[in-house]
Amino acid sequence: MRIAVLGASGRVGGLLTTQALERGHEVVALVRDPDRADVPPGRHIDIRQADVFSPHTFPGLDDVDAAVSAIGIGKKDGPGALVAGAGLLAAAHVRTVWLGALGSGVSTGAGGRLYQAVMRMAVGAELAEKAEADRIALDAGATVFHAPDLTGGPLGPGRRVVRLAELRRPLLPPRMSRASVAALMLDEAEKAAYRGEIVVPLG
Repeated sequence: MRIAVLGASGRVGGLLTTQALERGHEVVALVRDPDRADVPPGRHIDIRQADVFSPHTFPGLDDVDAAVSAIGIGKKDGPGALVAGAGLLAAAHVRTVWLGALGSGVSTGAGGRLYQAVMRMAVGAELAEKAEADRIALDAGATVFHAPDLTGGPLGPGRRVVRLAELRRPLLPPRMSRASVAALMLDEAEKAAYRGEIVVPLG
């Protein structure tokens, strides 16, 4: 497969890129600053400059089979980056796997009371933008991952996804490694098992 990774220079995006290459996929790295793209030694990726705030220069994606988005809201970005990114991928008519956040939009409260309180303190005003970006992605048929708090660490052997409606509310705030989330997002890019749905990665 040929997979585009939006936000390939970020922590999750870098893992998506590396893992996709390890699986034998071709990777198109969509990054605002091409100099920040981290290419694994001995590997070749197609690096394209992609600024979600510049829709007229955003690269075409007609040559990819799927797009996986790991963009977030950077400190220098200000509001609008997620909504802009979701809109551009929707307009590109490419099958998309979108990284959202547990505790935003329709998953508010799904991570438990303590987790939701932490989300309000840590994310605050961004929750509304996350919900709007999710809506745009879902309306375009994307699979939206509502990931819990992300950590470093290796792949979890019991990693899996569940539909949001099937999630049992945890007692303790859920956490998961970025590597596991990246692997599950790539699984979905390959299989397209949950198109147009919100899923929660676990394990």
